[in-house]
Amino acid sequence: MNVVVLHRNFPGQFRHIVRHLAQGGHRVVGVGNTQAPGLAGIALVRYDSTKLAISGHRHLQTPASGVAHGEVVAHILARLRQQGFTPDVVLAHPGWGEALYVKDVFPDVRLVSLFEFYYHAQGVDVGFEPGSEADFEQRALLRCRNMLHLTSLELCDAGVSPTHWQRSLHPAAYRHKIEVAHEGVDTGLMAPDPEARHTLPDGRVLRPGDPVVTFVARNLEPYRGFHKLMRALPEIQRRYPQAVTVIVGGDGVSYGRAPKNAANWRELLLAEVGPRLDLSRLVFTGQIPHRDYRTLLQVSAAHVYLTYPFVLSWSMLEAMSCGCLVLGSATPPVQEVLRHGENGLLFDFFDTEALAALVENALTRPGDFAALRQQARQDISANYDIAKGIARYMALLEGA
Repeated sequence: MNVVVLHRNFPGQFRHIVRHLAQGGHRVVGVGNTQAPGLAGIALVRYDSTKLAISGHRHLQTPASGVAHGEVVAHILARLRQQGFTPDVVLAHPGWGEALYVKDVFPDVRLVSLFEFYYHAQGVDVGFEPGSEADFEQRALLRCRNMLHLTSLELCDAGVSPTHWQRSLHPAAYRHKIEVAHEGVDTGLMAPDPEARHTLPDGRVLRPGDPVVTFVARNLEPYRGFHKLMRALPEIQRRYPQAVTVIVGGDGVSYGRAPKNAANWRELLLAEVGPRLDLSRLVFTGQIPHRDYRTLLQVSAAHVYLTYPFVLSWSMLEAMSCGCLVLGSATPPVQEVLRHGENGLLFDFFDTEALAALVENALTRPGDFAALRQQARQDISANYDIAKGIARYMALLEGA
């Protein structure tokens, strides 16, 4: 097959399927912006998103940006057509609008789009925290943001969502087009290792069996429950003074907003709870290489994962694949994967005392949770391995 893969941050979620296609003899051309990391051996056509002309009513910034992205990608596709390249299928992340005009350049091409999240003004992420209910301005912005999603749902031949819960957020009239298929995690690489060693920035070496509490997010922010972990830490350290908490993540904003009275959420939370912490037992690593991230999970005694009702992080699945004891917030889509007392432990997102108690139990009685760790690994291997994700994606691409 000839395949075009559209993703602003190519390859993004499509890394595994793109590699599989290329290794299988299919011709793959990626399209992404100038900051996209790319993938070795895969042709990538780049565009500069900073030069796109975007204007209009403030509520229409997302649709207007989508039109601009769609237009520049349409020109790229037209050039490919002129060069004699006609795709059999286009795989797209339509969230930035890149797939908007695919059918206008190639009317007969099969278009498969990834639908991660459909926005709601209540009942999901917005208004999840008490006192953060959406006002008219935010509701209007979300409604207009969904214009792009609705157009993408109408245009695609098939859609895919990583979890059943994420699929359920989309309008009922379009759900029949959306299959559930997670892109998969590398369970061969992300596996338990009793000989793993993780070296902290100060030279301390952590090993399996050490009282290590881990937390991972792309950026440290409320959407991923960073503030709840920080507010639980004084009690965690009181209950188990020897615990070493290692927090991985940057100081930017992936979701939500930056704090008003501090440079970032880390500084804000440290100012709030830092005086009650033994800072020698708290390590912020920033963003780290994947090999260090893997060894950290392999030495973890308790891995904390919190999230608003929002897109599920790869990190939770990779932690389970590494045989971590995952302490997860009882929020969708966590509950779709994590079953309390079977393959992990769940707690109320807002209950920092419950989180501290679970961490204490995990560190005090690690043997009691060995079966949960094993089941977590088995469940990810059975349901979320790369091979399963690739098979589902290939069926969608081929229209099987």
